[in-house]
Amino acid sequence: MKPAFHDHFSAVAQRYANCRPQYPAALFEYLASVAPKGEMVWDCAAGTGQATVGLARVFGSIVATDASAEQIAQAKSQAGIEYRVATAEQSGLADASVGLVTVAQALHWFDLDHFYAEVRRVLRPGGLLAVWAYGVHRVGEDAIDRLIMDFYSTIVGPYWPPERVLVEQGYRTIPFPFAEISPPVFQMETFWTLDQLMGYFGTWSATQRYITARGESPLGALEESLRAVWGGATRERRITWPLALRLGRVDGSRRDQGGDIFHRDA
Repeated sequence: MKPAFHDHFSAVAQRYANCRPQYPAALFEYLASVAPKGEMVWDCAAGTGQATVGLARVFGSIVATDASAEQIAQAKSQAGIEYRVATAEQSGLADASVGLVTVAQALHWFDLDHFYAEVRRVLRPGGLLAVWAYGVHRVGEDAIDRLIMDFYSTIVGPYWPPERVLVEQGYRTIPFPFAEISPPVFQMETFWTLDQLMGYFGTWSATQRYITARGESPLGALEESLRAVWGGATRERRITWPLALRLGRVDGSRRDQGGDIFHRDA
């Protein structure tokens, strides 16, 4: 049976491309330091290419897939990147054809058994799987963060898909049957105006589900409350997200780049 595709973002593909935060360059530089050299990368569930473009700056060849044709149509073109429409569980890639598989902010939507089987099939011996997710952001001012957390938890909280809890847990509770490596801690950071932040709220799956269920948007009331405490329409504020990264080798008999031996999980 073909695994189900949880499509929460095709309807907002253009907004997703414009309004999602970018991943830190240090993350991709770290992955390049531990991944097999000179191998192709599969960026799975690439969406509109938020992670793909960053990967392409340090890796020469990227195949980026997403099950949403609408998302792929909005992806950012760049030398070294090939975009394809494909599911996480049926990539269409050849056996043992890539050295690194990456999944940014999407693992919680997958059929894990089928996806992990696909990872083992397409990775070369000693290849790496890197998955990451970012949680709730902070602006660093109590009056603003309280309004955002109330919106996140109370207003659209009932409309989050159940998989969202896995992101909140930093993917720690997701089975990860690979020879795991402990990575450094990373954080996402950007400077946005309130309009940019509101655009980001509009890409949340919970916001879209709220609109579908109730026939109205919850964003107007939130924007009005935030404008009262933001400090002007053109003011940019620093916004940070915690980034949870899990990293493992498909073949635990190989030595990692840092010199430690990792053994396959029992």
